[in-house]
Amino acid sequence: MKTHASTVGAFEAKNRFSELLERVGRGAEITITKHDSPVARLVPAGTGANSARLKATAELKMLRKRYDLRSLNARELIDAGRR
Repeated sequence: MKTHASTVGAFEAKNRFSELLERVGRGAEITITKHDSPVARLVPAGTGANSARLKATAELKMLRKRYDLRSLNARELIDAGRR
């Protein structure tokens, strides 16, 4: 259940931090601003860019296990690519 994103000033975020955490826990995304410029985002755990990066890394590791490339020779691959 994702609710709409909202914007909160840094001072207000400091004063209402517990409430903001509860909203984020329910799926909200909150942008924190300082002098009307975005400086941070509160997002539910597992939804940020780092989460996507970790997922991609895990997928690449599984792909490496699936294909054994140790028997390949770089020179032979280069030569084959030129044909």
